Parts: sequence; C-alpha cells; structure tokens
Amino acid sequence: MKLSKQVWEQLKAKTCEDLIAALERDGFQYEGTRGATRAYRHSDGRRIVIHYHPNKTYGPKLLKALIAAAAWSEREMRSLKLIK
Repeated sequence: MKLSKQVWEQLKAKTCEDLIAALERDGFQYEGTRGATRAYRHSDGRRIVIHYHPNKTYGPKLLKALIAAAAWSEREMRSLKLIK
C-alpha cells in the first residue's frame, strides 16, 4: 500500500486510542485482552491485534501493518476521521 506523504504526516501522530476508536467506527468488535494486546474482529472475518500502550504512537512499519490488516484505503480512513 502506497500512502502519500500528507497522509503519513497525519497518521504518525495517531495514538492507539485513535486507532481503536476508528476500528470500532468501522464495525470491529472487541474480542479480549492478553497482556498489552487487544484483539478486534470484524463481521467479515478481518482480525486485528493492537498493542495497547496509552497515549503512545506507532512506528511507521507497525502502523503500516495495522492499516493493511484493517484493509483501509485512504478514502476509508477519511470517512473514519483518521485523516482529513
């Protein structure tokens, strides 16, 4: 997935709380916690595990992997209010 520099500038400031809120807006349901990870599953079968550290941001590789696991396009991220 290739994202523009403008999108990355907005995403790199997002915390795990921001990503979890977007997952829930997209229809992901909380499955449970194990240690510092929280699992979410979508009704269409997508599953994502978030490393939960309050008020922390993610590095570019992990952030890219999380967005790929959620299968979000730039258009979907805009509708979920992750980016402008």
